Amino acid sequence: MAKIVGVAFPIPKRFVDRFFKEGKDVFVKPATCFKELKPGMKFVFYQSREDQGFVGEAKIKEIKLIDDPMKVFEIYGDRVFLTREELREYVKSQSRWSRRGEGKKKWLVIELEDIKKYDKPIKPKRFIPVGGQYVKE
Repeated sequence: MAKIVGVAFPIPKRFVDRFFKEGKDVFVKPATCFKELKPGMKFVFYQSREDQGFVGEAKIKEIKLIDDPMKVFEIYGDRVFLTREELREYVKSQSRWSRRGEGKKKWLVIELEDIKKYDKPIKPKRFIPVGGQYVKE
């Protein structure tokens, strides 16, 4: 079986450059595709929507699961790649996917380091789902 070395998450083009040009280094999303992740593993940026492809990578510095995604700003301030309003809208959009009887979903927070942008996008061999996908050797 192939060894998991990291994760790839789709990020819309309008947000992905914040990691490369604005120095943002904290990624947040509903907790999917995280149980096998550990600090030191690879985080691959998959640019979604337009000019799709892998556009860069980073090393995972720290992983947290939190109940209230807005608390990420108390912990990391303006290092989060989304603004407060963008995250608020994202949280609101996620509520339509929750089912009755399901507990509150956890949110995944990944602090990144050694962020590098590729010279040009690399097309993946397979589709990258919205929830992300483990990167294997």
